Amino acid sequence: MHVVIGGSSGFLGSALVSHLRDEGHQVTRLVRSGSPGPDASLWDPSQGRVDQVLIDRADAVVNLSGASIARWPRTSSYKKELWSSRVDATTTLAKAVAASDSPTVLLSGSAMGIYGADRGQEPLTEGAAHGDGFLADLCVAWEAAAEPAVQAGQRVCLLRTGLPLDDEGGLLGPMLLPFKAGLGPRLGKGTQRMSVMSRRDWVRAVAFLLERDDLSGPVNLSLPDAPTNAEFTDALGDALGRPTFLVAPAPALKVALGALSDDLLGSLRMVPAALQAAGFVFEDPDLRSALASALADDRAS
Repeated sequence: MHVVIGGSSGFLGSALVSHLRDEGHQVTRLVRSGSPGPDASLWDPSQGRVDQVLIDRADAVVNLSGASIARWPRTSSYKKELWSSRVDATTTLAKAVAASDSPTVLLSGSAMGIYGADRGQEPLTEGAAHGDGFLADLCVAWEAAAEPAVQAGQRVCLLRTGLPLDDEGGLLGPMLLPFKAGLGPRLGKGTQRMSVMSRRDWVRAVAFLLERDDLSGPVNLSLPDAPTNAEFTDALGDALGRPTFLVAPAPALKVALGALSDDLLGSLRMVPAALQAAGFVFEDPDLRSALASALADDRAS
């Protein structure tokens, strides 16, 4: 396949590019500046500009563009950047895919935030209601921006990504130093669910969706059984051979971190029902195998 990717330099995009090329696919990266080279193409999503001929010739387009959700504080100006970086990029690519005369699948980024900040122990399949709050509203608008491609009859999958695990970054990256020092704490009561999966399986799932012509709509990308924070804390400590006896009380987190504590203490129990129904097989089907995969390079070094 010829796959065009926006957001190809990020934590997930770079891994996806490497995987697809290893599998023999041709990948063209969308870049915003510089001399693109033979494997890249310039685009300007803020102005709605992308090479339509490139999109016409592609078999698939993957959109992973967006400013980092992890950056804090979320000031008013940064919230605008979070919004525009996602919606503008998705709108640009969805319109280009809609205008293509050839069948082109669009895999468009989204996130578990569409379900809100805290849904307790409720199992959240793709059919679950949207949540409330800024991130939920952002994800709703993000997904809606892909609608031109849907209306044009193109196949569109919405990648509701949880927390991919790898020692190169994402959720796990900043946690390694304190956990290696034996200072990794359980957060609050530790009963909140964490919708994680290995980055390796995230990449494999996206490649699976590229090739499955019968799949469209929202797709949850997470482990079948989301662990609790207490389970995650214990498993990461065991994987690193370090104790995990510390607790960060919820009131202290709220005082120290303000609104950021809502992200840490909230519970989202995503269920990858669409992937499971389609027969996707996880290489890392549970938390401990996902952590083993995520920490493989760290141990090797």
